[in-house]
Amino acid sequence: MTATHLRLPTALAAGLVVLNALACGGPEPEPPVVVDETSRRTLAQGEIVGFTGGGAQVWLGIPFARPPTGALRWRAPRPPEPWTGTREALAFGESCMQFAGPIGAPEGVEPGQPTGSEDCLTLNVFAPKVGPDAVPRGPDRWPVLLWIHGGGNTIGDARPFDGKVLAGEHDVVLVTVHYRLGAFGWFAHEALRAGETSPEDLSGNYGTLDQIRALEWVRDNIAAFGGDPERVTIFGESAGGSDVFALLQSPRAAGLFHRAISQSGSTRGTAMAEAEELREEPDERGPHTSNELLVALRIADDRAPDRDSARAQIAELSGAEISAYLRGKTAAEIMGPLAGSGLGGMYRWPENLRDGFVLPSREPMESYEQGEYNRVPVIVGSNRDEAKLFLLFGSDYVRRVFGIPLWVSNPRMYLLAADYQSQLWKVRGVDAPARAMRAAQGPTVYAYRFDWDEEPKVLFLDLGRYLGAAHAIELPFVFGRLDLGRATRLLFDEDRMPAAEALSASMVSYWTRFAATGDPGRGRDGSLPPWLAWDESTAESGRFMVFDTEADGGLRMSSEAVTRAGVLARLAADDDFADEQERCAFYR
Repeated sequence: MTATHLRLPTALAAGLVVLNALACGGPEPEPPVVVDETSRRTLAQGEIVGFTGGGAQVWLGIPFARPPTGALRWRAPRPPEPWTGTREALAFGESCMQFAGPIGAPEGVEPGQPTGSEDCLTLNVFAPKVGPDAVPRGPDRWPVLLWIHGGGNTIGDARPFDGKVLAGEHDVVLVTVHYRLGAFGWFAHEALRAGETSPEDLSGNYGTLDQIRALEWVRDNIAAFGGDPERVTIFGESAGGSDVFALLQSPRAAGLFHRAISQSGSTRGTAMAEAEELREEPDERGPHTSNELLVALRIADDRAPDRDSARAQIAELSGAEISAYLRGKTAAEIMGPLAGSGLGGMYRWPENLRDGFVLPSREPMESYEQGEYNRVPVIVGSNRDEAKLFLLFGSDYVRRVFGIPLWVSNPRMYLLAADYQSQLWKVRGVDAPARAMRAAQGPTVYAYRFDWDEEPKVLFLDLGRYLGAAHAIELPFVFGRLDLGRATRLLFDEDRMPAAEALSASMVSYWTRFAATGDPGRGRDGSLPPWLAWDESTAESGRFMVFDTEADGGLRMSSEAVTRAGVLARLAADDDFADEQERCAFYR
């Protein structure tokens, strides 16, 4: 296991930032990089050179589309312009527009303030280190993994996801990508459709189309890095996992990828009418549809004194006037009426719009139940304690001072909430889609549950019990990088680090074997327990792989299927509730 630090992913870092303060800071800055001439490659856009680090070659900040600014705001991404000379790909591109989180904000930007740029459509490539004359060709090419970051599709970027271990030690090419977020990535409004002829431009699914454009770039260019364009695996976590489900449903993505992994995702989608809704009364949580945002912008401009006046003014405007008004706003002005909240500046916004072209107009689960999706080998999984990250930093069951969780004041209710919320997460993101896809495509569907919960105690807080296998905890394991700098001791006890490293090595082995063959099997070297396909025909065949250390049962197949009806039935009979009022609160 490499000693290089992993910068914590947004979803996890936002939750652990206050604990990190107790550990006196986070990862130390990485040293500056220098051009490595052996990394010179020729792409469709021009010549490029990167650098070497951690046994891998790295190219950062490569544009895969034209900047979606000005007239291209809220339009499908266009192929990038070529460049002249040699491009030095030594630094990440800008993050896409979002609210700054509690850590990692640029200098001079306070948490909760807009940050990033609309000119953000770049990707990064990590590959095994070889000279330009030794890049593999034909059947010797390496499998490709394309990573989609999480963050509620409103925050996050590719920076924390360092692929040097995966590429340098496991013979894969890793691509990480930026895509438009929130109100810039998923925006449907009748006025923007006026005069448009391209169904992509009409769709509103610009973030999804960015991911598809990145896959098209991979198809056209990845062979220059030794990657196999016929063995591309998409994988993502949280919102990135949900985006994997969306790409599985999208006819526009057909043929651009050949396997898929959704980590803690769900099959969610938004109807177009819901994305454009104008309510009779404002939502106290803020505007989170295109028409609600339009009303808020008119008020913020002092063009209208109140909501009713703004609605009356908008009704008098033509579609062309509304389009010009929206596209004439700065990115910061668009974000002004929105409010970053929750973990690290996330805000509510429609996503994965059911437009009938980029994504089907039907409910997402219907695509799988009817077998109408991109049928490729797939892994779906969740963490056993998904909800604990959010409960620890956002529930009334925890005593916090200045945002720092000190102890759990109501352990009974905390653990009940964590159990039921995490079980329903598994229903939506694992069992229900796995069941439907298995019926459609046969034994090429695999599932897992991540159970590792061996964090140490910090002051009065037993993190193993109250954080455990929470949302995003699996990410350092999947990327093979458990050294989090000074924050390492918050998650990994020194005495149990070897067991965690062994679990991480197993997960990396399964993930990369799946990328290579479409079957996780016994891992890359064939030494691990067999990971069997999802199968409900017999209990003995197993349904999903459990990932845990040897001390807690190790790698093993389990057949504990979960359904929504089953979870609600268990809730109805659960004696751990003090009264019916508590039970009804959980139902709601």
